[in-house]
Amino acid sequence: MKLIANNRKARHDYFIEETYEAGIVLTGTEIKSVRQGKVSIKEAYARIEREEVVLYGMNISPYEQGNRFNTDPLRPKKLLLHKQEIRKLIGYTTLKGLTLVPLRMYINDRGLAKVELAVARGKKEYDKRHDIARRDADRRMQQATRRKG
Repeated sequence: MKLIANNRKARHDYFIEETYEAGIVLTGTEIKSVRQGKVSIKEAYARIEREEVVLYGMNISPYEQGNRFNTDPLRPKKLLLHKQEIRKLIGYTTLKGLTLVPLRMYINDRGLAKVELAVARGKKEYDKRHDIARRDADRRMQQATRRKG
């Protein structure tokens, strides 16, 4: 597995409830650009439209040798999931008020581009402060144990 893009900010801004692996529909020049690692998923999110999952805001830079075959870097990209998974996601997003956020994009062993999609609940500001304080306390405890040893 080759990691292409990682959305570390998503874990800071959201509580991750559940994750799914989804295929992604790309054009020829887009997949070449993805293999070069020219992808950003920081501002990306997914929506369900007509029983299809569509990823918005993912930036795939144009392929340098692509000339007229290059597409819009921010065009919506369709995600491939099983129908049962899509129905489950519809329930999460409509009833419970959760959002769909991509966590990372990678190329699997067979050479296919995949996106790890998370069902997430937004954190409030005090939740973020609590997480930061807990991380600092853990770091201080680790440093203290290193000094004693």
